[in-house]
Amino acid sequence: MRLVLLGAPGSGKGTQAARLKDHLQVPHISTGDLLRAEVAAGSKLGLEAKEVMARGELVSDAILLGMLEDRFSRPDTAGGFILDGYPRNLAQADALDALLNRIGQPMDFAVQLEVATELLVERIAGRAQAEGRADDNPESVRKRLHVYETSTAPVIEFYRQHGQLTVVDGVGTMDEVFTRIVEAIEPVREVG
Repeated sequence: MRLVLLGAPGSGKGTQAARLKDHLQVPHISTGDLLRAEVAAGSKLGLEAKEVMARGELVSDAILLGMLEDRFSRPDTAGGFILDGYPRNLAQADALDALLNRIGQPMDFAVQLEVATELLVERIAGRAQAEGRADDNPESVRKRLHVYETSTAPVIEFYRQHGQLTVVDGVGTMDEVFTRIVEAIEPVREVG
């Protein structure tokens, strides 16, 4: 199963991706982790990314897509993967779709974890306090959530139009949310 997890910061994507990885027996691919690993390994794309980041710029979609293509070519992704942190905008969604179709691994499903904004602010503020992070104050969190909503609304619509989107209530215990996700994707998994 090839799955994209969508959700605002604090929605529980990382937590659920780790659980789904074990359940589905496929790798969890976080673009942030992938980027750091490629830079640390000194790969060609990692070195390009390192130069860009040293200039204080964002890594280009082309570099990220190249890293993803390389990652998708590894044997452990033959049965699928869980993608977290990408795509973040419509251009990335289009590019990812084209890449996956070109390599014969089209996306099966996009799962959006839906959580109300005020609860997200509470979750992130609680996490920030527990981790001693001063940058996650309620105002900065609201700004990040606004940017997320603005940039990812087209991504959500992209997957809806492709018939690949399911929206899952992200409020509840970790087990409750996990069960909702599994119930949403299992019929597709059984057919595929």
